[in-house]
Amino acid sequence: MVKFLKQNKAIILLQGRYAGRKAVIVKSFDEGNRDRHYGHCLVAGIKKYPSKVIRKDSTKKTAKKSRVKAFVKLVNYQHLMPTRYTFDVDLKDVVTVDALQSKDKKVTSLKETKARFEERFKAGKNRWFFTKLRF
Repeated sequence: MVKFLKQNKAIILLQGRYAGRKAVIVKSFDEGNRDRHYGHCLVAGIKKYPSKVIRKDSTKKTAKKSRVKAFVKLVNYQHLMPTRYTFDVDLKDVVTVDALQSKDKKVTSLKETKARFEERFKAGKNRWFFTKLRF
């Protein structure tokens, strides 16, 4: 079988607290591991999307509207839907599985992920990734 759930692939979560949110695969575990015996992956996604920025907004208001909140999570393959998009930001050095074990490591990885997402948004790259999924 062809492996298509690769690193930096944009996905949409289908189940759980962040259902309908967009995320990026950081690392995939096809065969599972000792704790989780099923195929799963480590994802970093957007908890809160940036708001729409208009020209008449002040710089302070623009900065506030451009904020992004992030999440990091291990997700079962059954609970995500891959998209055709890739997100070309390397989060592998920031987000790791052992970062999820302790609170302070998770907080630091979330802050760094948030910073990289915001930097990407302000550069105007990957526009689709930063818009809400509307139906």
